[in-house]
Amino acid sequence: MTTTMRAIIAERPGGPEVLKPAKVERPTPGATEILVRVHAAGINPTDWKSRSGGGLAGRTFPLILGYDVAGVVEAVGPGVTLYRPGDEVLGMPLFPHLPGAYAEYVVAPSRHFVPKPAALSFEEAAGLPLVALTAWQGLVDTGKVKPGQRVLIHAAAGGVGHVAVQIAKSLGAYVIGTASAAKHDFVRGLGADEVIDYHEADFADVLRDQPVDVVFDPIAGDYSSRSLKVLKDGGVLVSILPVDEAAVKEAAARDIPTGFTLVEPDRLALTAIVELIEQGKLRVEIDSVYALEDAADAHRRSETGRVVGKVVLRVVEG
Repeated sequence: MTTTMRAIIAERPGGPEVLKPAKVERPTPGATEILVRVHAAGINPTDWKSRSGGGLAGRTFPLILGYDVAGVVEAVGPGVTLYRPGDEVLGMPLFPHLPGAYAEYVVAPSRHFVPKPAALSFEEAAGLPLVALTAWQGLVDTGKVKPGQRVLIHAAAGGVGHVAVQIAKSLGAYVIGTASAAKHDFVRGLGADEVIDYHEADFADVLRDQPVDVVFDPIAGDYSSRSLKVLKDGGVLVSILPVDEAAVKEAAARDIPTGFTLVEPDRLALTAIVELIEQGKLRVEIDSVYALEDAADAHRRSETGRVVGKVVLRVVEG
């Protein structure tokens, strides 16, 4: 096996143009780790925020971006019993540390992965882990959504949002999504019971007399304070970005938790998510697929704000 691999490196903070193809040293699995040959890697907003020098703190350039991995086990380290070479896997390993998914190989703990369902292509599998774990941990663990509850999901056609709609429906919720008019049919096709066009109406006005039990908010900003207007006292505001202090104080006065939920690797949750896929209750919408060498164009697409579902890098052709 060669000792080097193809990768996309961000040499410095900046725009998509800083993403350059390079040859780097191939990693070697240590104890409890597996070496995965990456077939596809998902792109998430945290990728291009990190590329630009923002996002999670502690990034040192140059770096290889990417969290979402779908591929085939190439080798296993000492103590690994879950997988053997040839097994197909998917995962979001090491988050918030970077596994470097924009590359031909990734090394990470074996228990940060789950078997890839046969029904999913590698591209679909690569689009799943981060958004699905974010939605699951937000709705199941933080929101504690129960059957019959009313759940409002912002940006319902986006990467996280379109998965959150399906997970909320699988939990038996009545789901309301916000999305532009052009995406309403798509969001309803995911199972949403109502869709609000945020260009034409303020969701806070539409839902003022029909409050919700849980809000899932991947946007934050003024969406946090506006969402409080439609939340029942004692409801839950699930934000995947920090909530401003004024909204936190207002929520606390009404017994509404507003904790910032940062996704974590979670094999049990990812296993449950895969079960939903195998039951036909969850699918991943792929907006577009780019070759690894075209990562800069993939970032440009992801940053438009017009993406439906996920943007994915194909690392292995065919």
